[in-house]
Amino acid sequence: MSEPLPGRAHVIAGGFPPGTMGGHDHDYARLKLLGWLAEAAVPASVANDFADVEKWLATCRLLVTYVAGPYPDAAQTAAIGAWLETGGRWLALHGTNGGRAQRVEGQRMRRTVKSEHHALLGSMFLTHPPIREFRVDVRDAGSPLTRGLPGSFVVDDEPYCVELQDAAATRILLTADYGPSAAAATAGLYDRDTSLLPDGKSRVIAYTKQVGRGGIAYVALGHCHNPAIRAARAYTDPADKTAPLFRAPWENDGFVTLLRNAIAWGTAA
Repeated sequence: MSEPLPGRAHVIAGGFPPGTMGGHDHDYARLKLLGWLAEAAVPASVANDFADVEKWLATCRLLVTYVAGPYPDAAQTAAIGAWLETGGRWLALHGTNGGRAQRVEGQRMRRTVKSEHHALLGSMFLTHPPIREFRVDVRDAGSPLTRGLPGSFVVDDEPYCVELQDAAATRILLTADYGPSAAAATAGLYDRDTSLLPDGKSRVIAYTKQVGRGGIAYVALGHCHNPAIRAARAYTDPADKTAPLFRAPWENDGFVTLLRNAIAWGTAA
């Protein structure tokens, strides 16, 4: 694969099945991301899934993904991996580390089935408790992605439980402690809660991972929905009292700073 072109991005934002939202307001997220790319004078192409990703990788330096359901198959994952090796950078947001969801008898949530893209991305989504307010702690203040962030910030979002695939190759940037009650979220879905870090209480919110001459930045934050999407969510938790219109992370100074930093990181020559 030819060397990635600096200063250009490809944005994938969409749900599954095609044409559906997958419980998230991808139109809103897409517009916000395109706005910040335009602010940085970064031209961008767009797609709803990974179907033609290899064609667009040849034109850009940065791949930005905000998806709920779509994930790259083995061939698409290999293409992304080859592009990263030559210097491409992938900003993966929120549900990007999901994938094929398997029904579990007696459970409201589904179990994520591990596939090739999790190994490349470096993490796999397990589940999340209901939307709530929690504190995000900056673990690595020396990263270009955390530049300008305070030592911690509070956000209202889905508290993701994320399993790292290669901790030794991962540079953890942000973590959060959801409290003891969060451990119950994985019960019945998985044999154990593999999202817990060695301290037994914190979980990864953001990290970077080098791949060849390129790299990956993953950020778990970023849920958003509108009233129609909220009403149609298949796995609505009775305990979740979130407002029908929810955009809190995208209006949070910490998350916005993180995304602007990530765009600069991803498009730098």
